[in-house]
Amino acid sequence: QESESENKLDGETASDSESKSEFGGSSPVPTSDDTPEVLNRALSNLSSRWKNWWVRGILTLAMITFFFIIIYLGPMVLMTIVMCVQIKCFHEIITIGYNVYHSYDLPWFRTLSWYFLLCVNYFFYGETVTDYFFTLVQREEPLRILSKYHRFISFALYLTGFCMFVLSLVKKHYRLQFYMFGWTHVTLLIVVTQSHLIIHNLFEGMIWFIVPISCVICNDIMAYMFGFFFGRTPLIKLSPKKTWEGFIGGFFSTVLFGLLLSYVMSGYRCFTCPVEFNNDTNSFTVDCEPSELFQLQEYNIPVVLQSVVGWKTVRMYPFQIHSIALSTFASLIGPFGGFFASGFKRAFKIKDFANTIPGHGGIMDRFDCQYLMATFVNVYIASFIRGPNPSKLIQQFLTLRPDQQLHIFNTLKAHLVDRGILESLEDA
Repeated sequence: QESESENKLDGETASDSESKSEFGGSSPVPTSDDTPEVLNRALSNLSSRWKNWWVRGILTLAMITFFFIIIYLGPMVLMTIVMCVQIKCFHEIITIGYNVYHSYDLPWFRTLSWYFLLCVNYFFYGETVTDYFFTLVQREEPLRILSKYHRFISFALYLTGFCMFVLSLVKKHYRLQFYMFGWTHVTLLIVVTQSHLIIHNLFEGMIWFIVPISCVICNDIMAYMFGFFFGRTPLIKLSPKKTWEGFIGGFFSTVLFGLLLSYVMSGYRCFTCPVEFNNDTNSFTVDCEPSELFQLQEYNIPVVLQSVVGWKTVRMYPFQIHSIALSTFASLIGPFGGFFASGFKRAFKIKDFANTIPGHGGIMDRFDCQYLMATFVNVYIASFIRGPNPSKLIQQFLTLRPDQQLHIFNTLKAHLVDRGILESLEDA
């Protein structure tokens, strides 16, 4: 009866039990204590609860410091770090599958997994290079050819991997191999696609990269703090340590933090301007005239709140209003990325994805909410912020044949004359 109740708690069904034999028995063993010896000695007199609190706190400060350093180093370093994090997250998830799959020593699974990662990255980053470095691509003959046939090359590479997978199928283990094929593709969808969206957000302006990530970090920290000191009411069975007190405290703290951080960052062009590539200097530039989104405006305070705050109007940046939406998502919906990861780990009875960061687990344990946040930010920008990009339209216009350019010119001219914006040649 006890074993049956444990299975029910883990959400395990009869079909799950049957699949255990095919996957080679028990799941990967939880990771051991990887706390540095220096911290173990310094915190040896504390209880395990407070020891974990201090370890998490010290490592969190170290990660935040590293985050500030890479922001200071600029967009290229940020993109490189995003790429490295993506590869590490993919490795952690694939390794879990490999630990189960390796028992049969079937061929090519690990090789094919990394090959598909290479193919997907080639496709996404090739699209990004063509989109944001169009002039540079058109200047170099090899790059121009690769850009022209980019999607065909990407499909050919993927098709090669697909054929390799079919050739690797082994009798009596077909279902297991297709499980792992699906495992790889879902991992690619979760990890590579989201990291690609993070880079797109970065090109819209550093503020669209820093504020969402900082809101998730703030919510994670404050939810842990409120839960640690005031937590009494369990929030969700998937994460028994999560509490309603931490969830609510994290929400209000994150919204306030988002407003303050947005106010500070909106005053600096290096954060608000889109990241663009300067073809003359072959470097990234973040200099522009700030849009209305980052110019102080006066807003009327609702009558109900005027008696409370004592003000009738308030000056703030329009981006701060958008930051409320970002911080609200980070604190209310973002944690579900963590809950999803918790359910995944419980399914395989592991404590963390890896032991890369003492007290925190693997890189994926820290970025499970960030990926969900990246998708929301990209959708939010496309839906409410981004308009047509004149520079990209001009770039595409210049690649057309002369007769096509002339046709567009005459069409645009006729449209402007009809609207009264441009005088016709007869009037002139």
